[in-house]
Amino acid sequence: MISDPAELLRQRGIQVTAQRLAVLRAVSLQPHTTADAVADAVRAEIGAISLQSVYDTLGMLVAERLLRRIQPAGSPARFEDRVGDNHHHLICRVCGRVVDVDCATGSAPCLTALDGRGYEIDEAEVAYWGRCPDCLAKSPGRPASDQTTRRRRSPRGPASAANPPIR
Repeated sequence: MISDPAELLRQRGIQVTAQRLAVLRAVSLQPHTTADAVADAVRAEIGAISLQSVYDTLGMLVAERLLRRIQPAGSPARFEDRVGDNHHHLICRVCGRVVDVDCATGSAPCLTALDGRGYEIDEAEVAYWGRCPDCLAKSPGRPASDQTTRRRRSPRGPASAANPPIR
């Protein structure tokens, strides 16, 4: 959790406002949250704020590297305040839960491309897809190779109307 969001904004030369502070607090309290959920949390804390203002604030805070934006396949963008490292994410195909996992090996960017093609690589995004412990517990005795599970293992993310299962 961000210890002093107002000071963090001041250090970056960003004007401190109630809306910006509330957005930072909302993301800090609920990592991997969506803009809609941030808007709900901010409204509960300070009252009215437009969804566009939330998007604008999130965009500015991401550009300033105070927040990180991730967008798992088949999911809206999510925001977190864990920045400055190159951690990865575990994503449940069933419920959509997202959790942090530290870098597999080495230092950032954790992965060295076999052929970087001249790029200066400073970040690698890795998403591990599977089923979270809670979803696994809800389906005891169900073999991982059944047809439904196979459909959910699409590399494009959870099955949905926008992301139909691969057959």
